[in-house]
Amino acid sequence: DESLFVYDCSSAEKQPLGEKGQDGKGTDKGSDDILAFAFSPSGGYFALTDDNKRLILFQTKPSWECLSVRFVNRRCTSLVITAAEDKIFVADKSGDVYSYSITEPKADGKLELGHVSLLMDVALSADDQYILTADRDEKIRVSLTKAPYSIVSYCMGHREFVSKILVIPNCPDLLLSASGDSTLRLWQYKSGEEVHCCQLSTICGPQATKPDQKYTVSRITYCCQGGYVAILCDSIPTVYIFQLDASAQQLLYKQQISLKHKGWDLAFEEMGDLWILQEDKEAPLLMYRACDGQWKAVTDDKGLQKMSKYIQDNWTVFEGFVGAGSCYSHLYKASFDNMDEYLQRKEKKLQQQKKKKQ
Repeated sequence: DESLFVYDCSSAEKQPLGEKGQDGKGTDKGSDDILAFAFSPSGGYFALTDDNKRLILFQTKPSWECLSVRFVNRRCTSLVITAAEDKIFVADKSGDVYSYSITEPKADGKLELGHVSLLMDVALSADDQYILTADRDEKIRVSLTKAPYSIVSYCMGHREFVSKILVIPNCPDLLLSASGDSTLRLWQYKSGEEVHCCQLSTICGPQATKPDQKYTVSRITYCCQGGYVAILCDSIPTVYIFQLDASAQQLLYKQQISLKHKGWDLAFEEMGDLWILQEDKEAPLLMYRACDGQWKAVTDDKGLQKMSKYIQDNWTVFEGFVGAGSCYSHLYKASFDNMDEYLQRKEKKLQQQKKKKQ
């Protein structure tokens, strides 16, 4: 069945305002905006969390069906489904990770681990043995999934919040991370060793619109065929493509794709084509295909045309996000020039003393 499945979060069950959640605190009113979502590795399940603190689980095969609506304690930033497809791990703004059962879709969540700062992303190793969490305070923590209190390592080196992490599917010992410090880094995550650092400013610099341009990666996708990595940077209408040299443990910059509009998301499909969702009703979807070492636009694909029509027909879903600003600007460390502040205070004090003498 190729018909489009549409689910309206505004029609989902809502927790009564003021009712206490699992943590014993009252709920506050939110919107129906989706904050995080993920498919299971097989594509058989799909889960999302929204601003109303709901965790909604769907079964996608043989047809889409909503299995449960549960409530989380805090607004979530990221979620991931295990390879065994028995649990969902949900990271939230208070720094906690909860697990929710898929086999028991109505069961409450269980607190698994916590950071002292906001969590930005959560990932699992391909065998579900390790859970990796990235936070606002530059840290990536690697823990045992079955015993999250047992910390295996820390991957330390980023100088700003860690925006995205990805365990490389066909190189399961390698972790790719991105940060507000405008770098992509590769890690041997079990030991916490950094093996490669790519300064995005040296690659993207010529396209910078301002001297202090930040290159904060908002999306990462990976293709096992050829080891390609594609990224989107926050508020920059360009897709950057790299290739992983697994033996040398390095990322090689290959190409950039300039967009006419802001990019919202991107993903590789199983056959290796790259799909890009952009902020444009007339051409919401773009498809690129590798040909002779270069990624070239595909326009005559029937699947592309069909999906574009679906999005255009349901554009009201996206309208509220057109023109939205940066999601990361408030996360950067505040920098202060103490000398300037001191001189300003000193000048103000001198002026006050002069007024008193007059």
